[in-house]
Order: sequence, then C-alpha cells, then structure tokens
Amino acid sequence: GYLGGVVMLVVNILTINNAEYLGITTGTAARLSFLAASAWWGIFGAVSFYLIKTRRAEKSVPRDKNLVSVGFAELWQTLKELRKLRYTMLFLIAYLFYNDGIQTVILQSSVFMSYELFTSKNLPLDNSFLITIFLIAQISALIGALGFERIARFIGTKQTIILSLIIWCAIVIYAYGFFQTKTQAYFIGGFIGMVLGSAQALSRSLYSQMIPVGRESSFFGLYEISEKGTSWMGQLMFTIIVGATGSFRQAILGLIVFFIVGSIILLFTDTTRAIHEAGNRTPEEAGAV
Repeated sequence: GYLGGVVMLVVNILTINNAEYLGITTGTAARLSFLAASAWWGIFGAVSFYLIKTRRAEKSVPRDKNLVSVGFAELWQTLKELRKLRYTMLFLIAYLFYNDGIQTVILQSSVFMSYELFTSKNLPLDNSFLITIFLIAQISALIGALGFERIARFIGTKQTIILSLIIWCAIVIYAYGFFQTKTQAYFIGGFIGMVLGSAQALSRSLYSQMIPVGRESSFFGLYEISEKGTSWMGQLMFTIIVGATGSFRQAILGLIVFFIVGSIILLFTDTTRAIHEAGNRTPEEAGAV
C-alpha cells in the first residue's frame, strides 16, 4: 500500500511540475492527478475484488427482522462478549487513546508546519514543500513497516508498539521545542512516516490474536470504532488549545497525553493472557506445535 502510494505520488508530482511542458495549466495538472489517483484505486480495487473469493455467510437474517435491528443486536452481543475478555477490552481502550493521538498528528502536522514556517512569518506558502513532506512520509512509512516488523520478532509485538509510541512522544516534544527550519520538517516527516505504518500494522496484527475464532467481523467492527469513531477527541483538544493559547506548538505538545495514556494502559495489558482468554495460542506456542 505504501509502495503504491509512493508511485502514485511521484507520478502526480512529475505531472504538476511539468504541466507547462505537457501543454496544460497547473490547475489542470492537479485535476488530472486527482483523476489518476481515483483510477489507480479503481483498477487495483477491481483486481482485489476479482481475486478475493467471497465466503458464504455463516448466518442469515431472520424473516421477521431487518439488517439494522440485527446489526445492533450483534453489536450488543459483541459488547457482552468483550466484557468477558478483560485484556482485549483493555487493549482496545489503549488503542483508542494512542491511535487518536496518531491520527491528530497526521491531520494537523501539515497545518502546524505551514503555520510555523510560512504563515507566522508572513511568507507565501510553498506547495512543493508540502508535497515533498508527503513523499518523505510515504517512503519512510514503507521502511518503518518493514523494519518494525523485524524488531517485533525480537522483542515482541507489544514492546515494539510501546517503542513506536515513545518515538511519537519524542516527535511532538521535538516539534514543540526545536522545530524551526524546512530541513527539520523533513526529518519530522520521515519519523512520522516511520512510526505511522508500524504502530497501526502491529496493533491490528496483535488484536487479531485476541479475538475468538469465528467472531472476527464483529470484533473488528469494534476495532474500527476505536480507530475512527473516536478520532474527534484529539482534534477537539488541539482546537481548544489553539483557541485558548493561540499557539500551535502548545497544541501539538498537548497531544502527548494520548500517547502517554495509551502507553501506560498498554503496558498493563497482559496480551498473552488476552490471547488465551480468546481461546487462541500465541505465535510462539503455535510454532512449537
């Protein structure tokens, strides 16, 4: 996914930067870039849908009920099951916090950098700078996802996630206290990309081991709620701090709360016990059989 994103981004950058040579305006080149991105998604999405085999549904909707009522009933049943899986629930709470911090940094980093480097100094915005940041983040995300997967083999998935959260804390501290130049922005973008892919991929992998067999769809529905349904908390905190202090630096530093709280909860989450409570074996136990 990250590799495909790099390829598409490079093609779009070349198209925009060479718009005059291609005989089109920069605005038209930008529109064509959006069109190319949608075509890219559509083509590879079609290939995926064609190759992935559809499994038959294990349950059918009763005739006296509809999908909406069945969906809410399934959600309630999943929540009751989750109460019995104490450490799986604890992991979801930890993920809710630190992922909210990650999502907010991702969404606000370009705003923060643009304000500190250009707006606050009454300088015109450099679009090529933002594009370069996105490219660096995409490349480093690919490297980070591969690299941290190797690290997880040696120190464990949970410990690797905590390591990535420590790096996230270092990023916001550095952005608050030391960020001044474009070169520093490139380094920040690189580190953001590096831990972006690792934290999310490893969290998803670890969670998949903590849920009962045959209940993957329902439990990953709760996972998506933790990932997307509560992503407003970090945005709200960021907005409140900017409104109260007028400082983007203090707002970006305030997000460290999400990483610290998430790390502490994860630290006290017995992931091995969570896997056993779900009726599964750890990868080490499965490999020994």
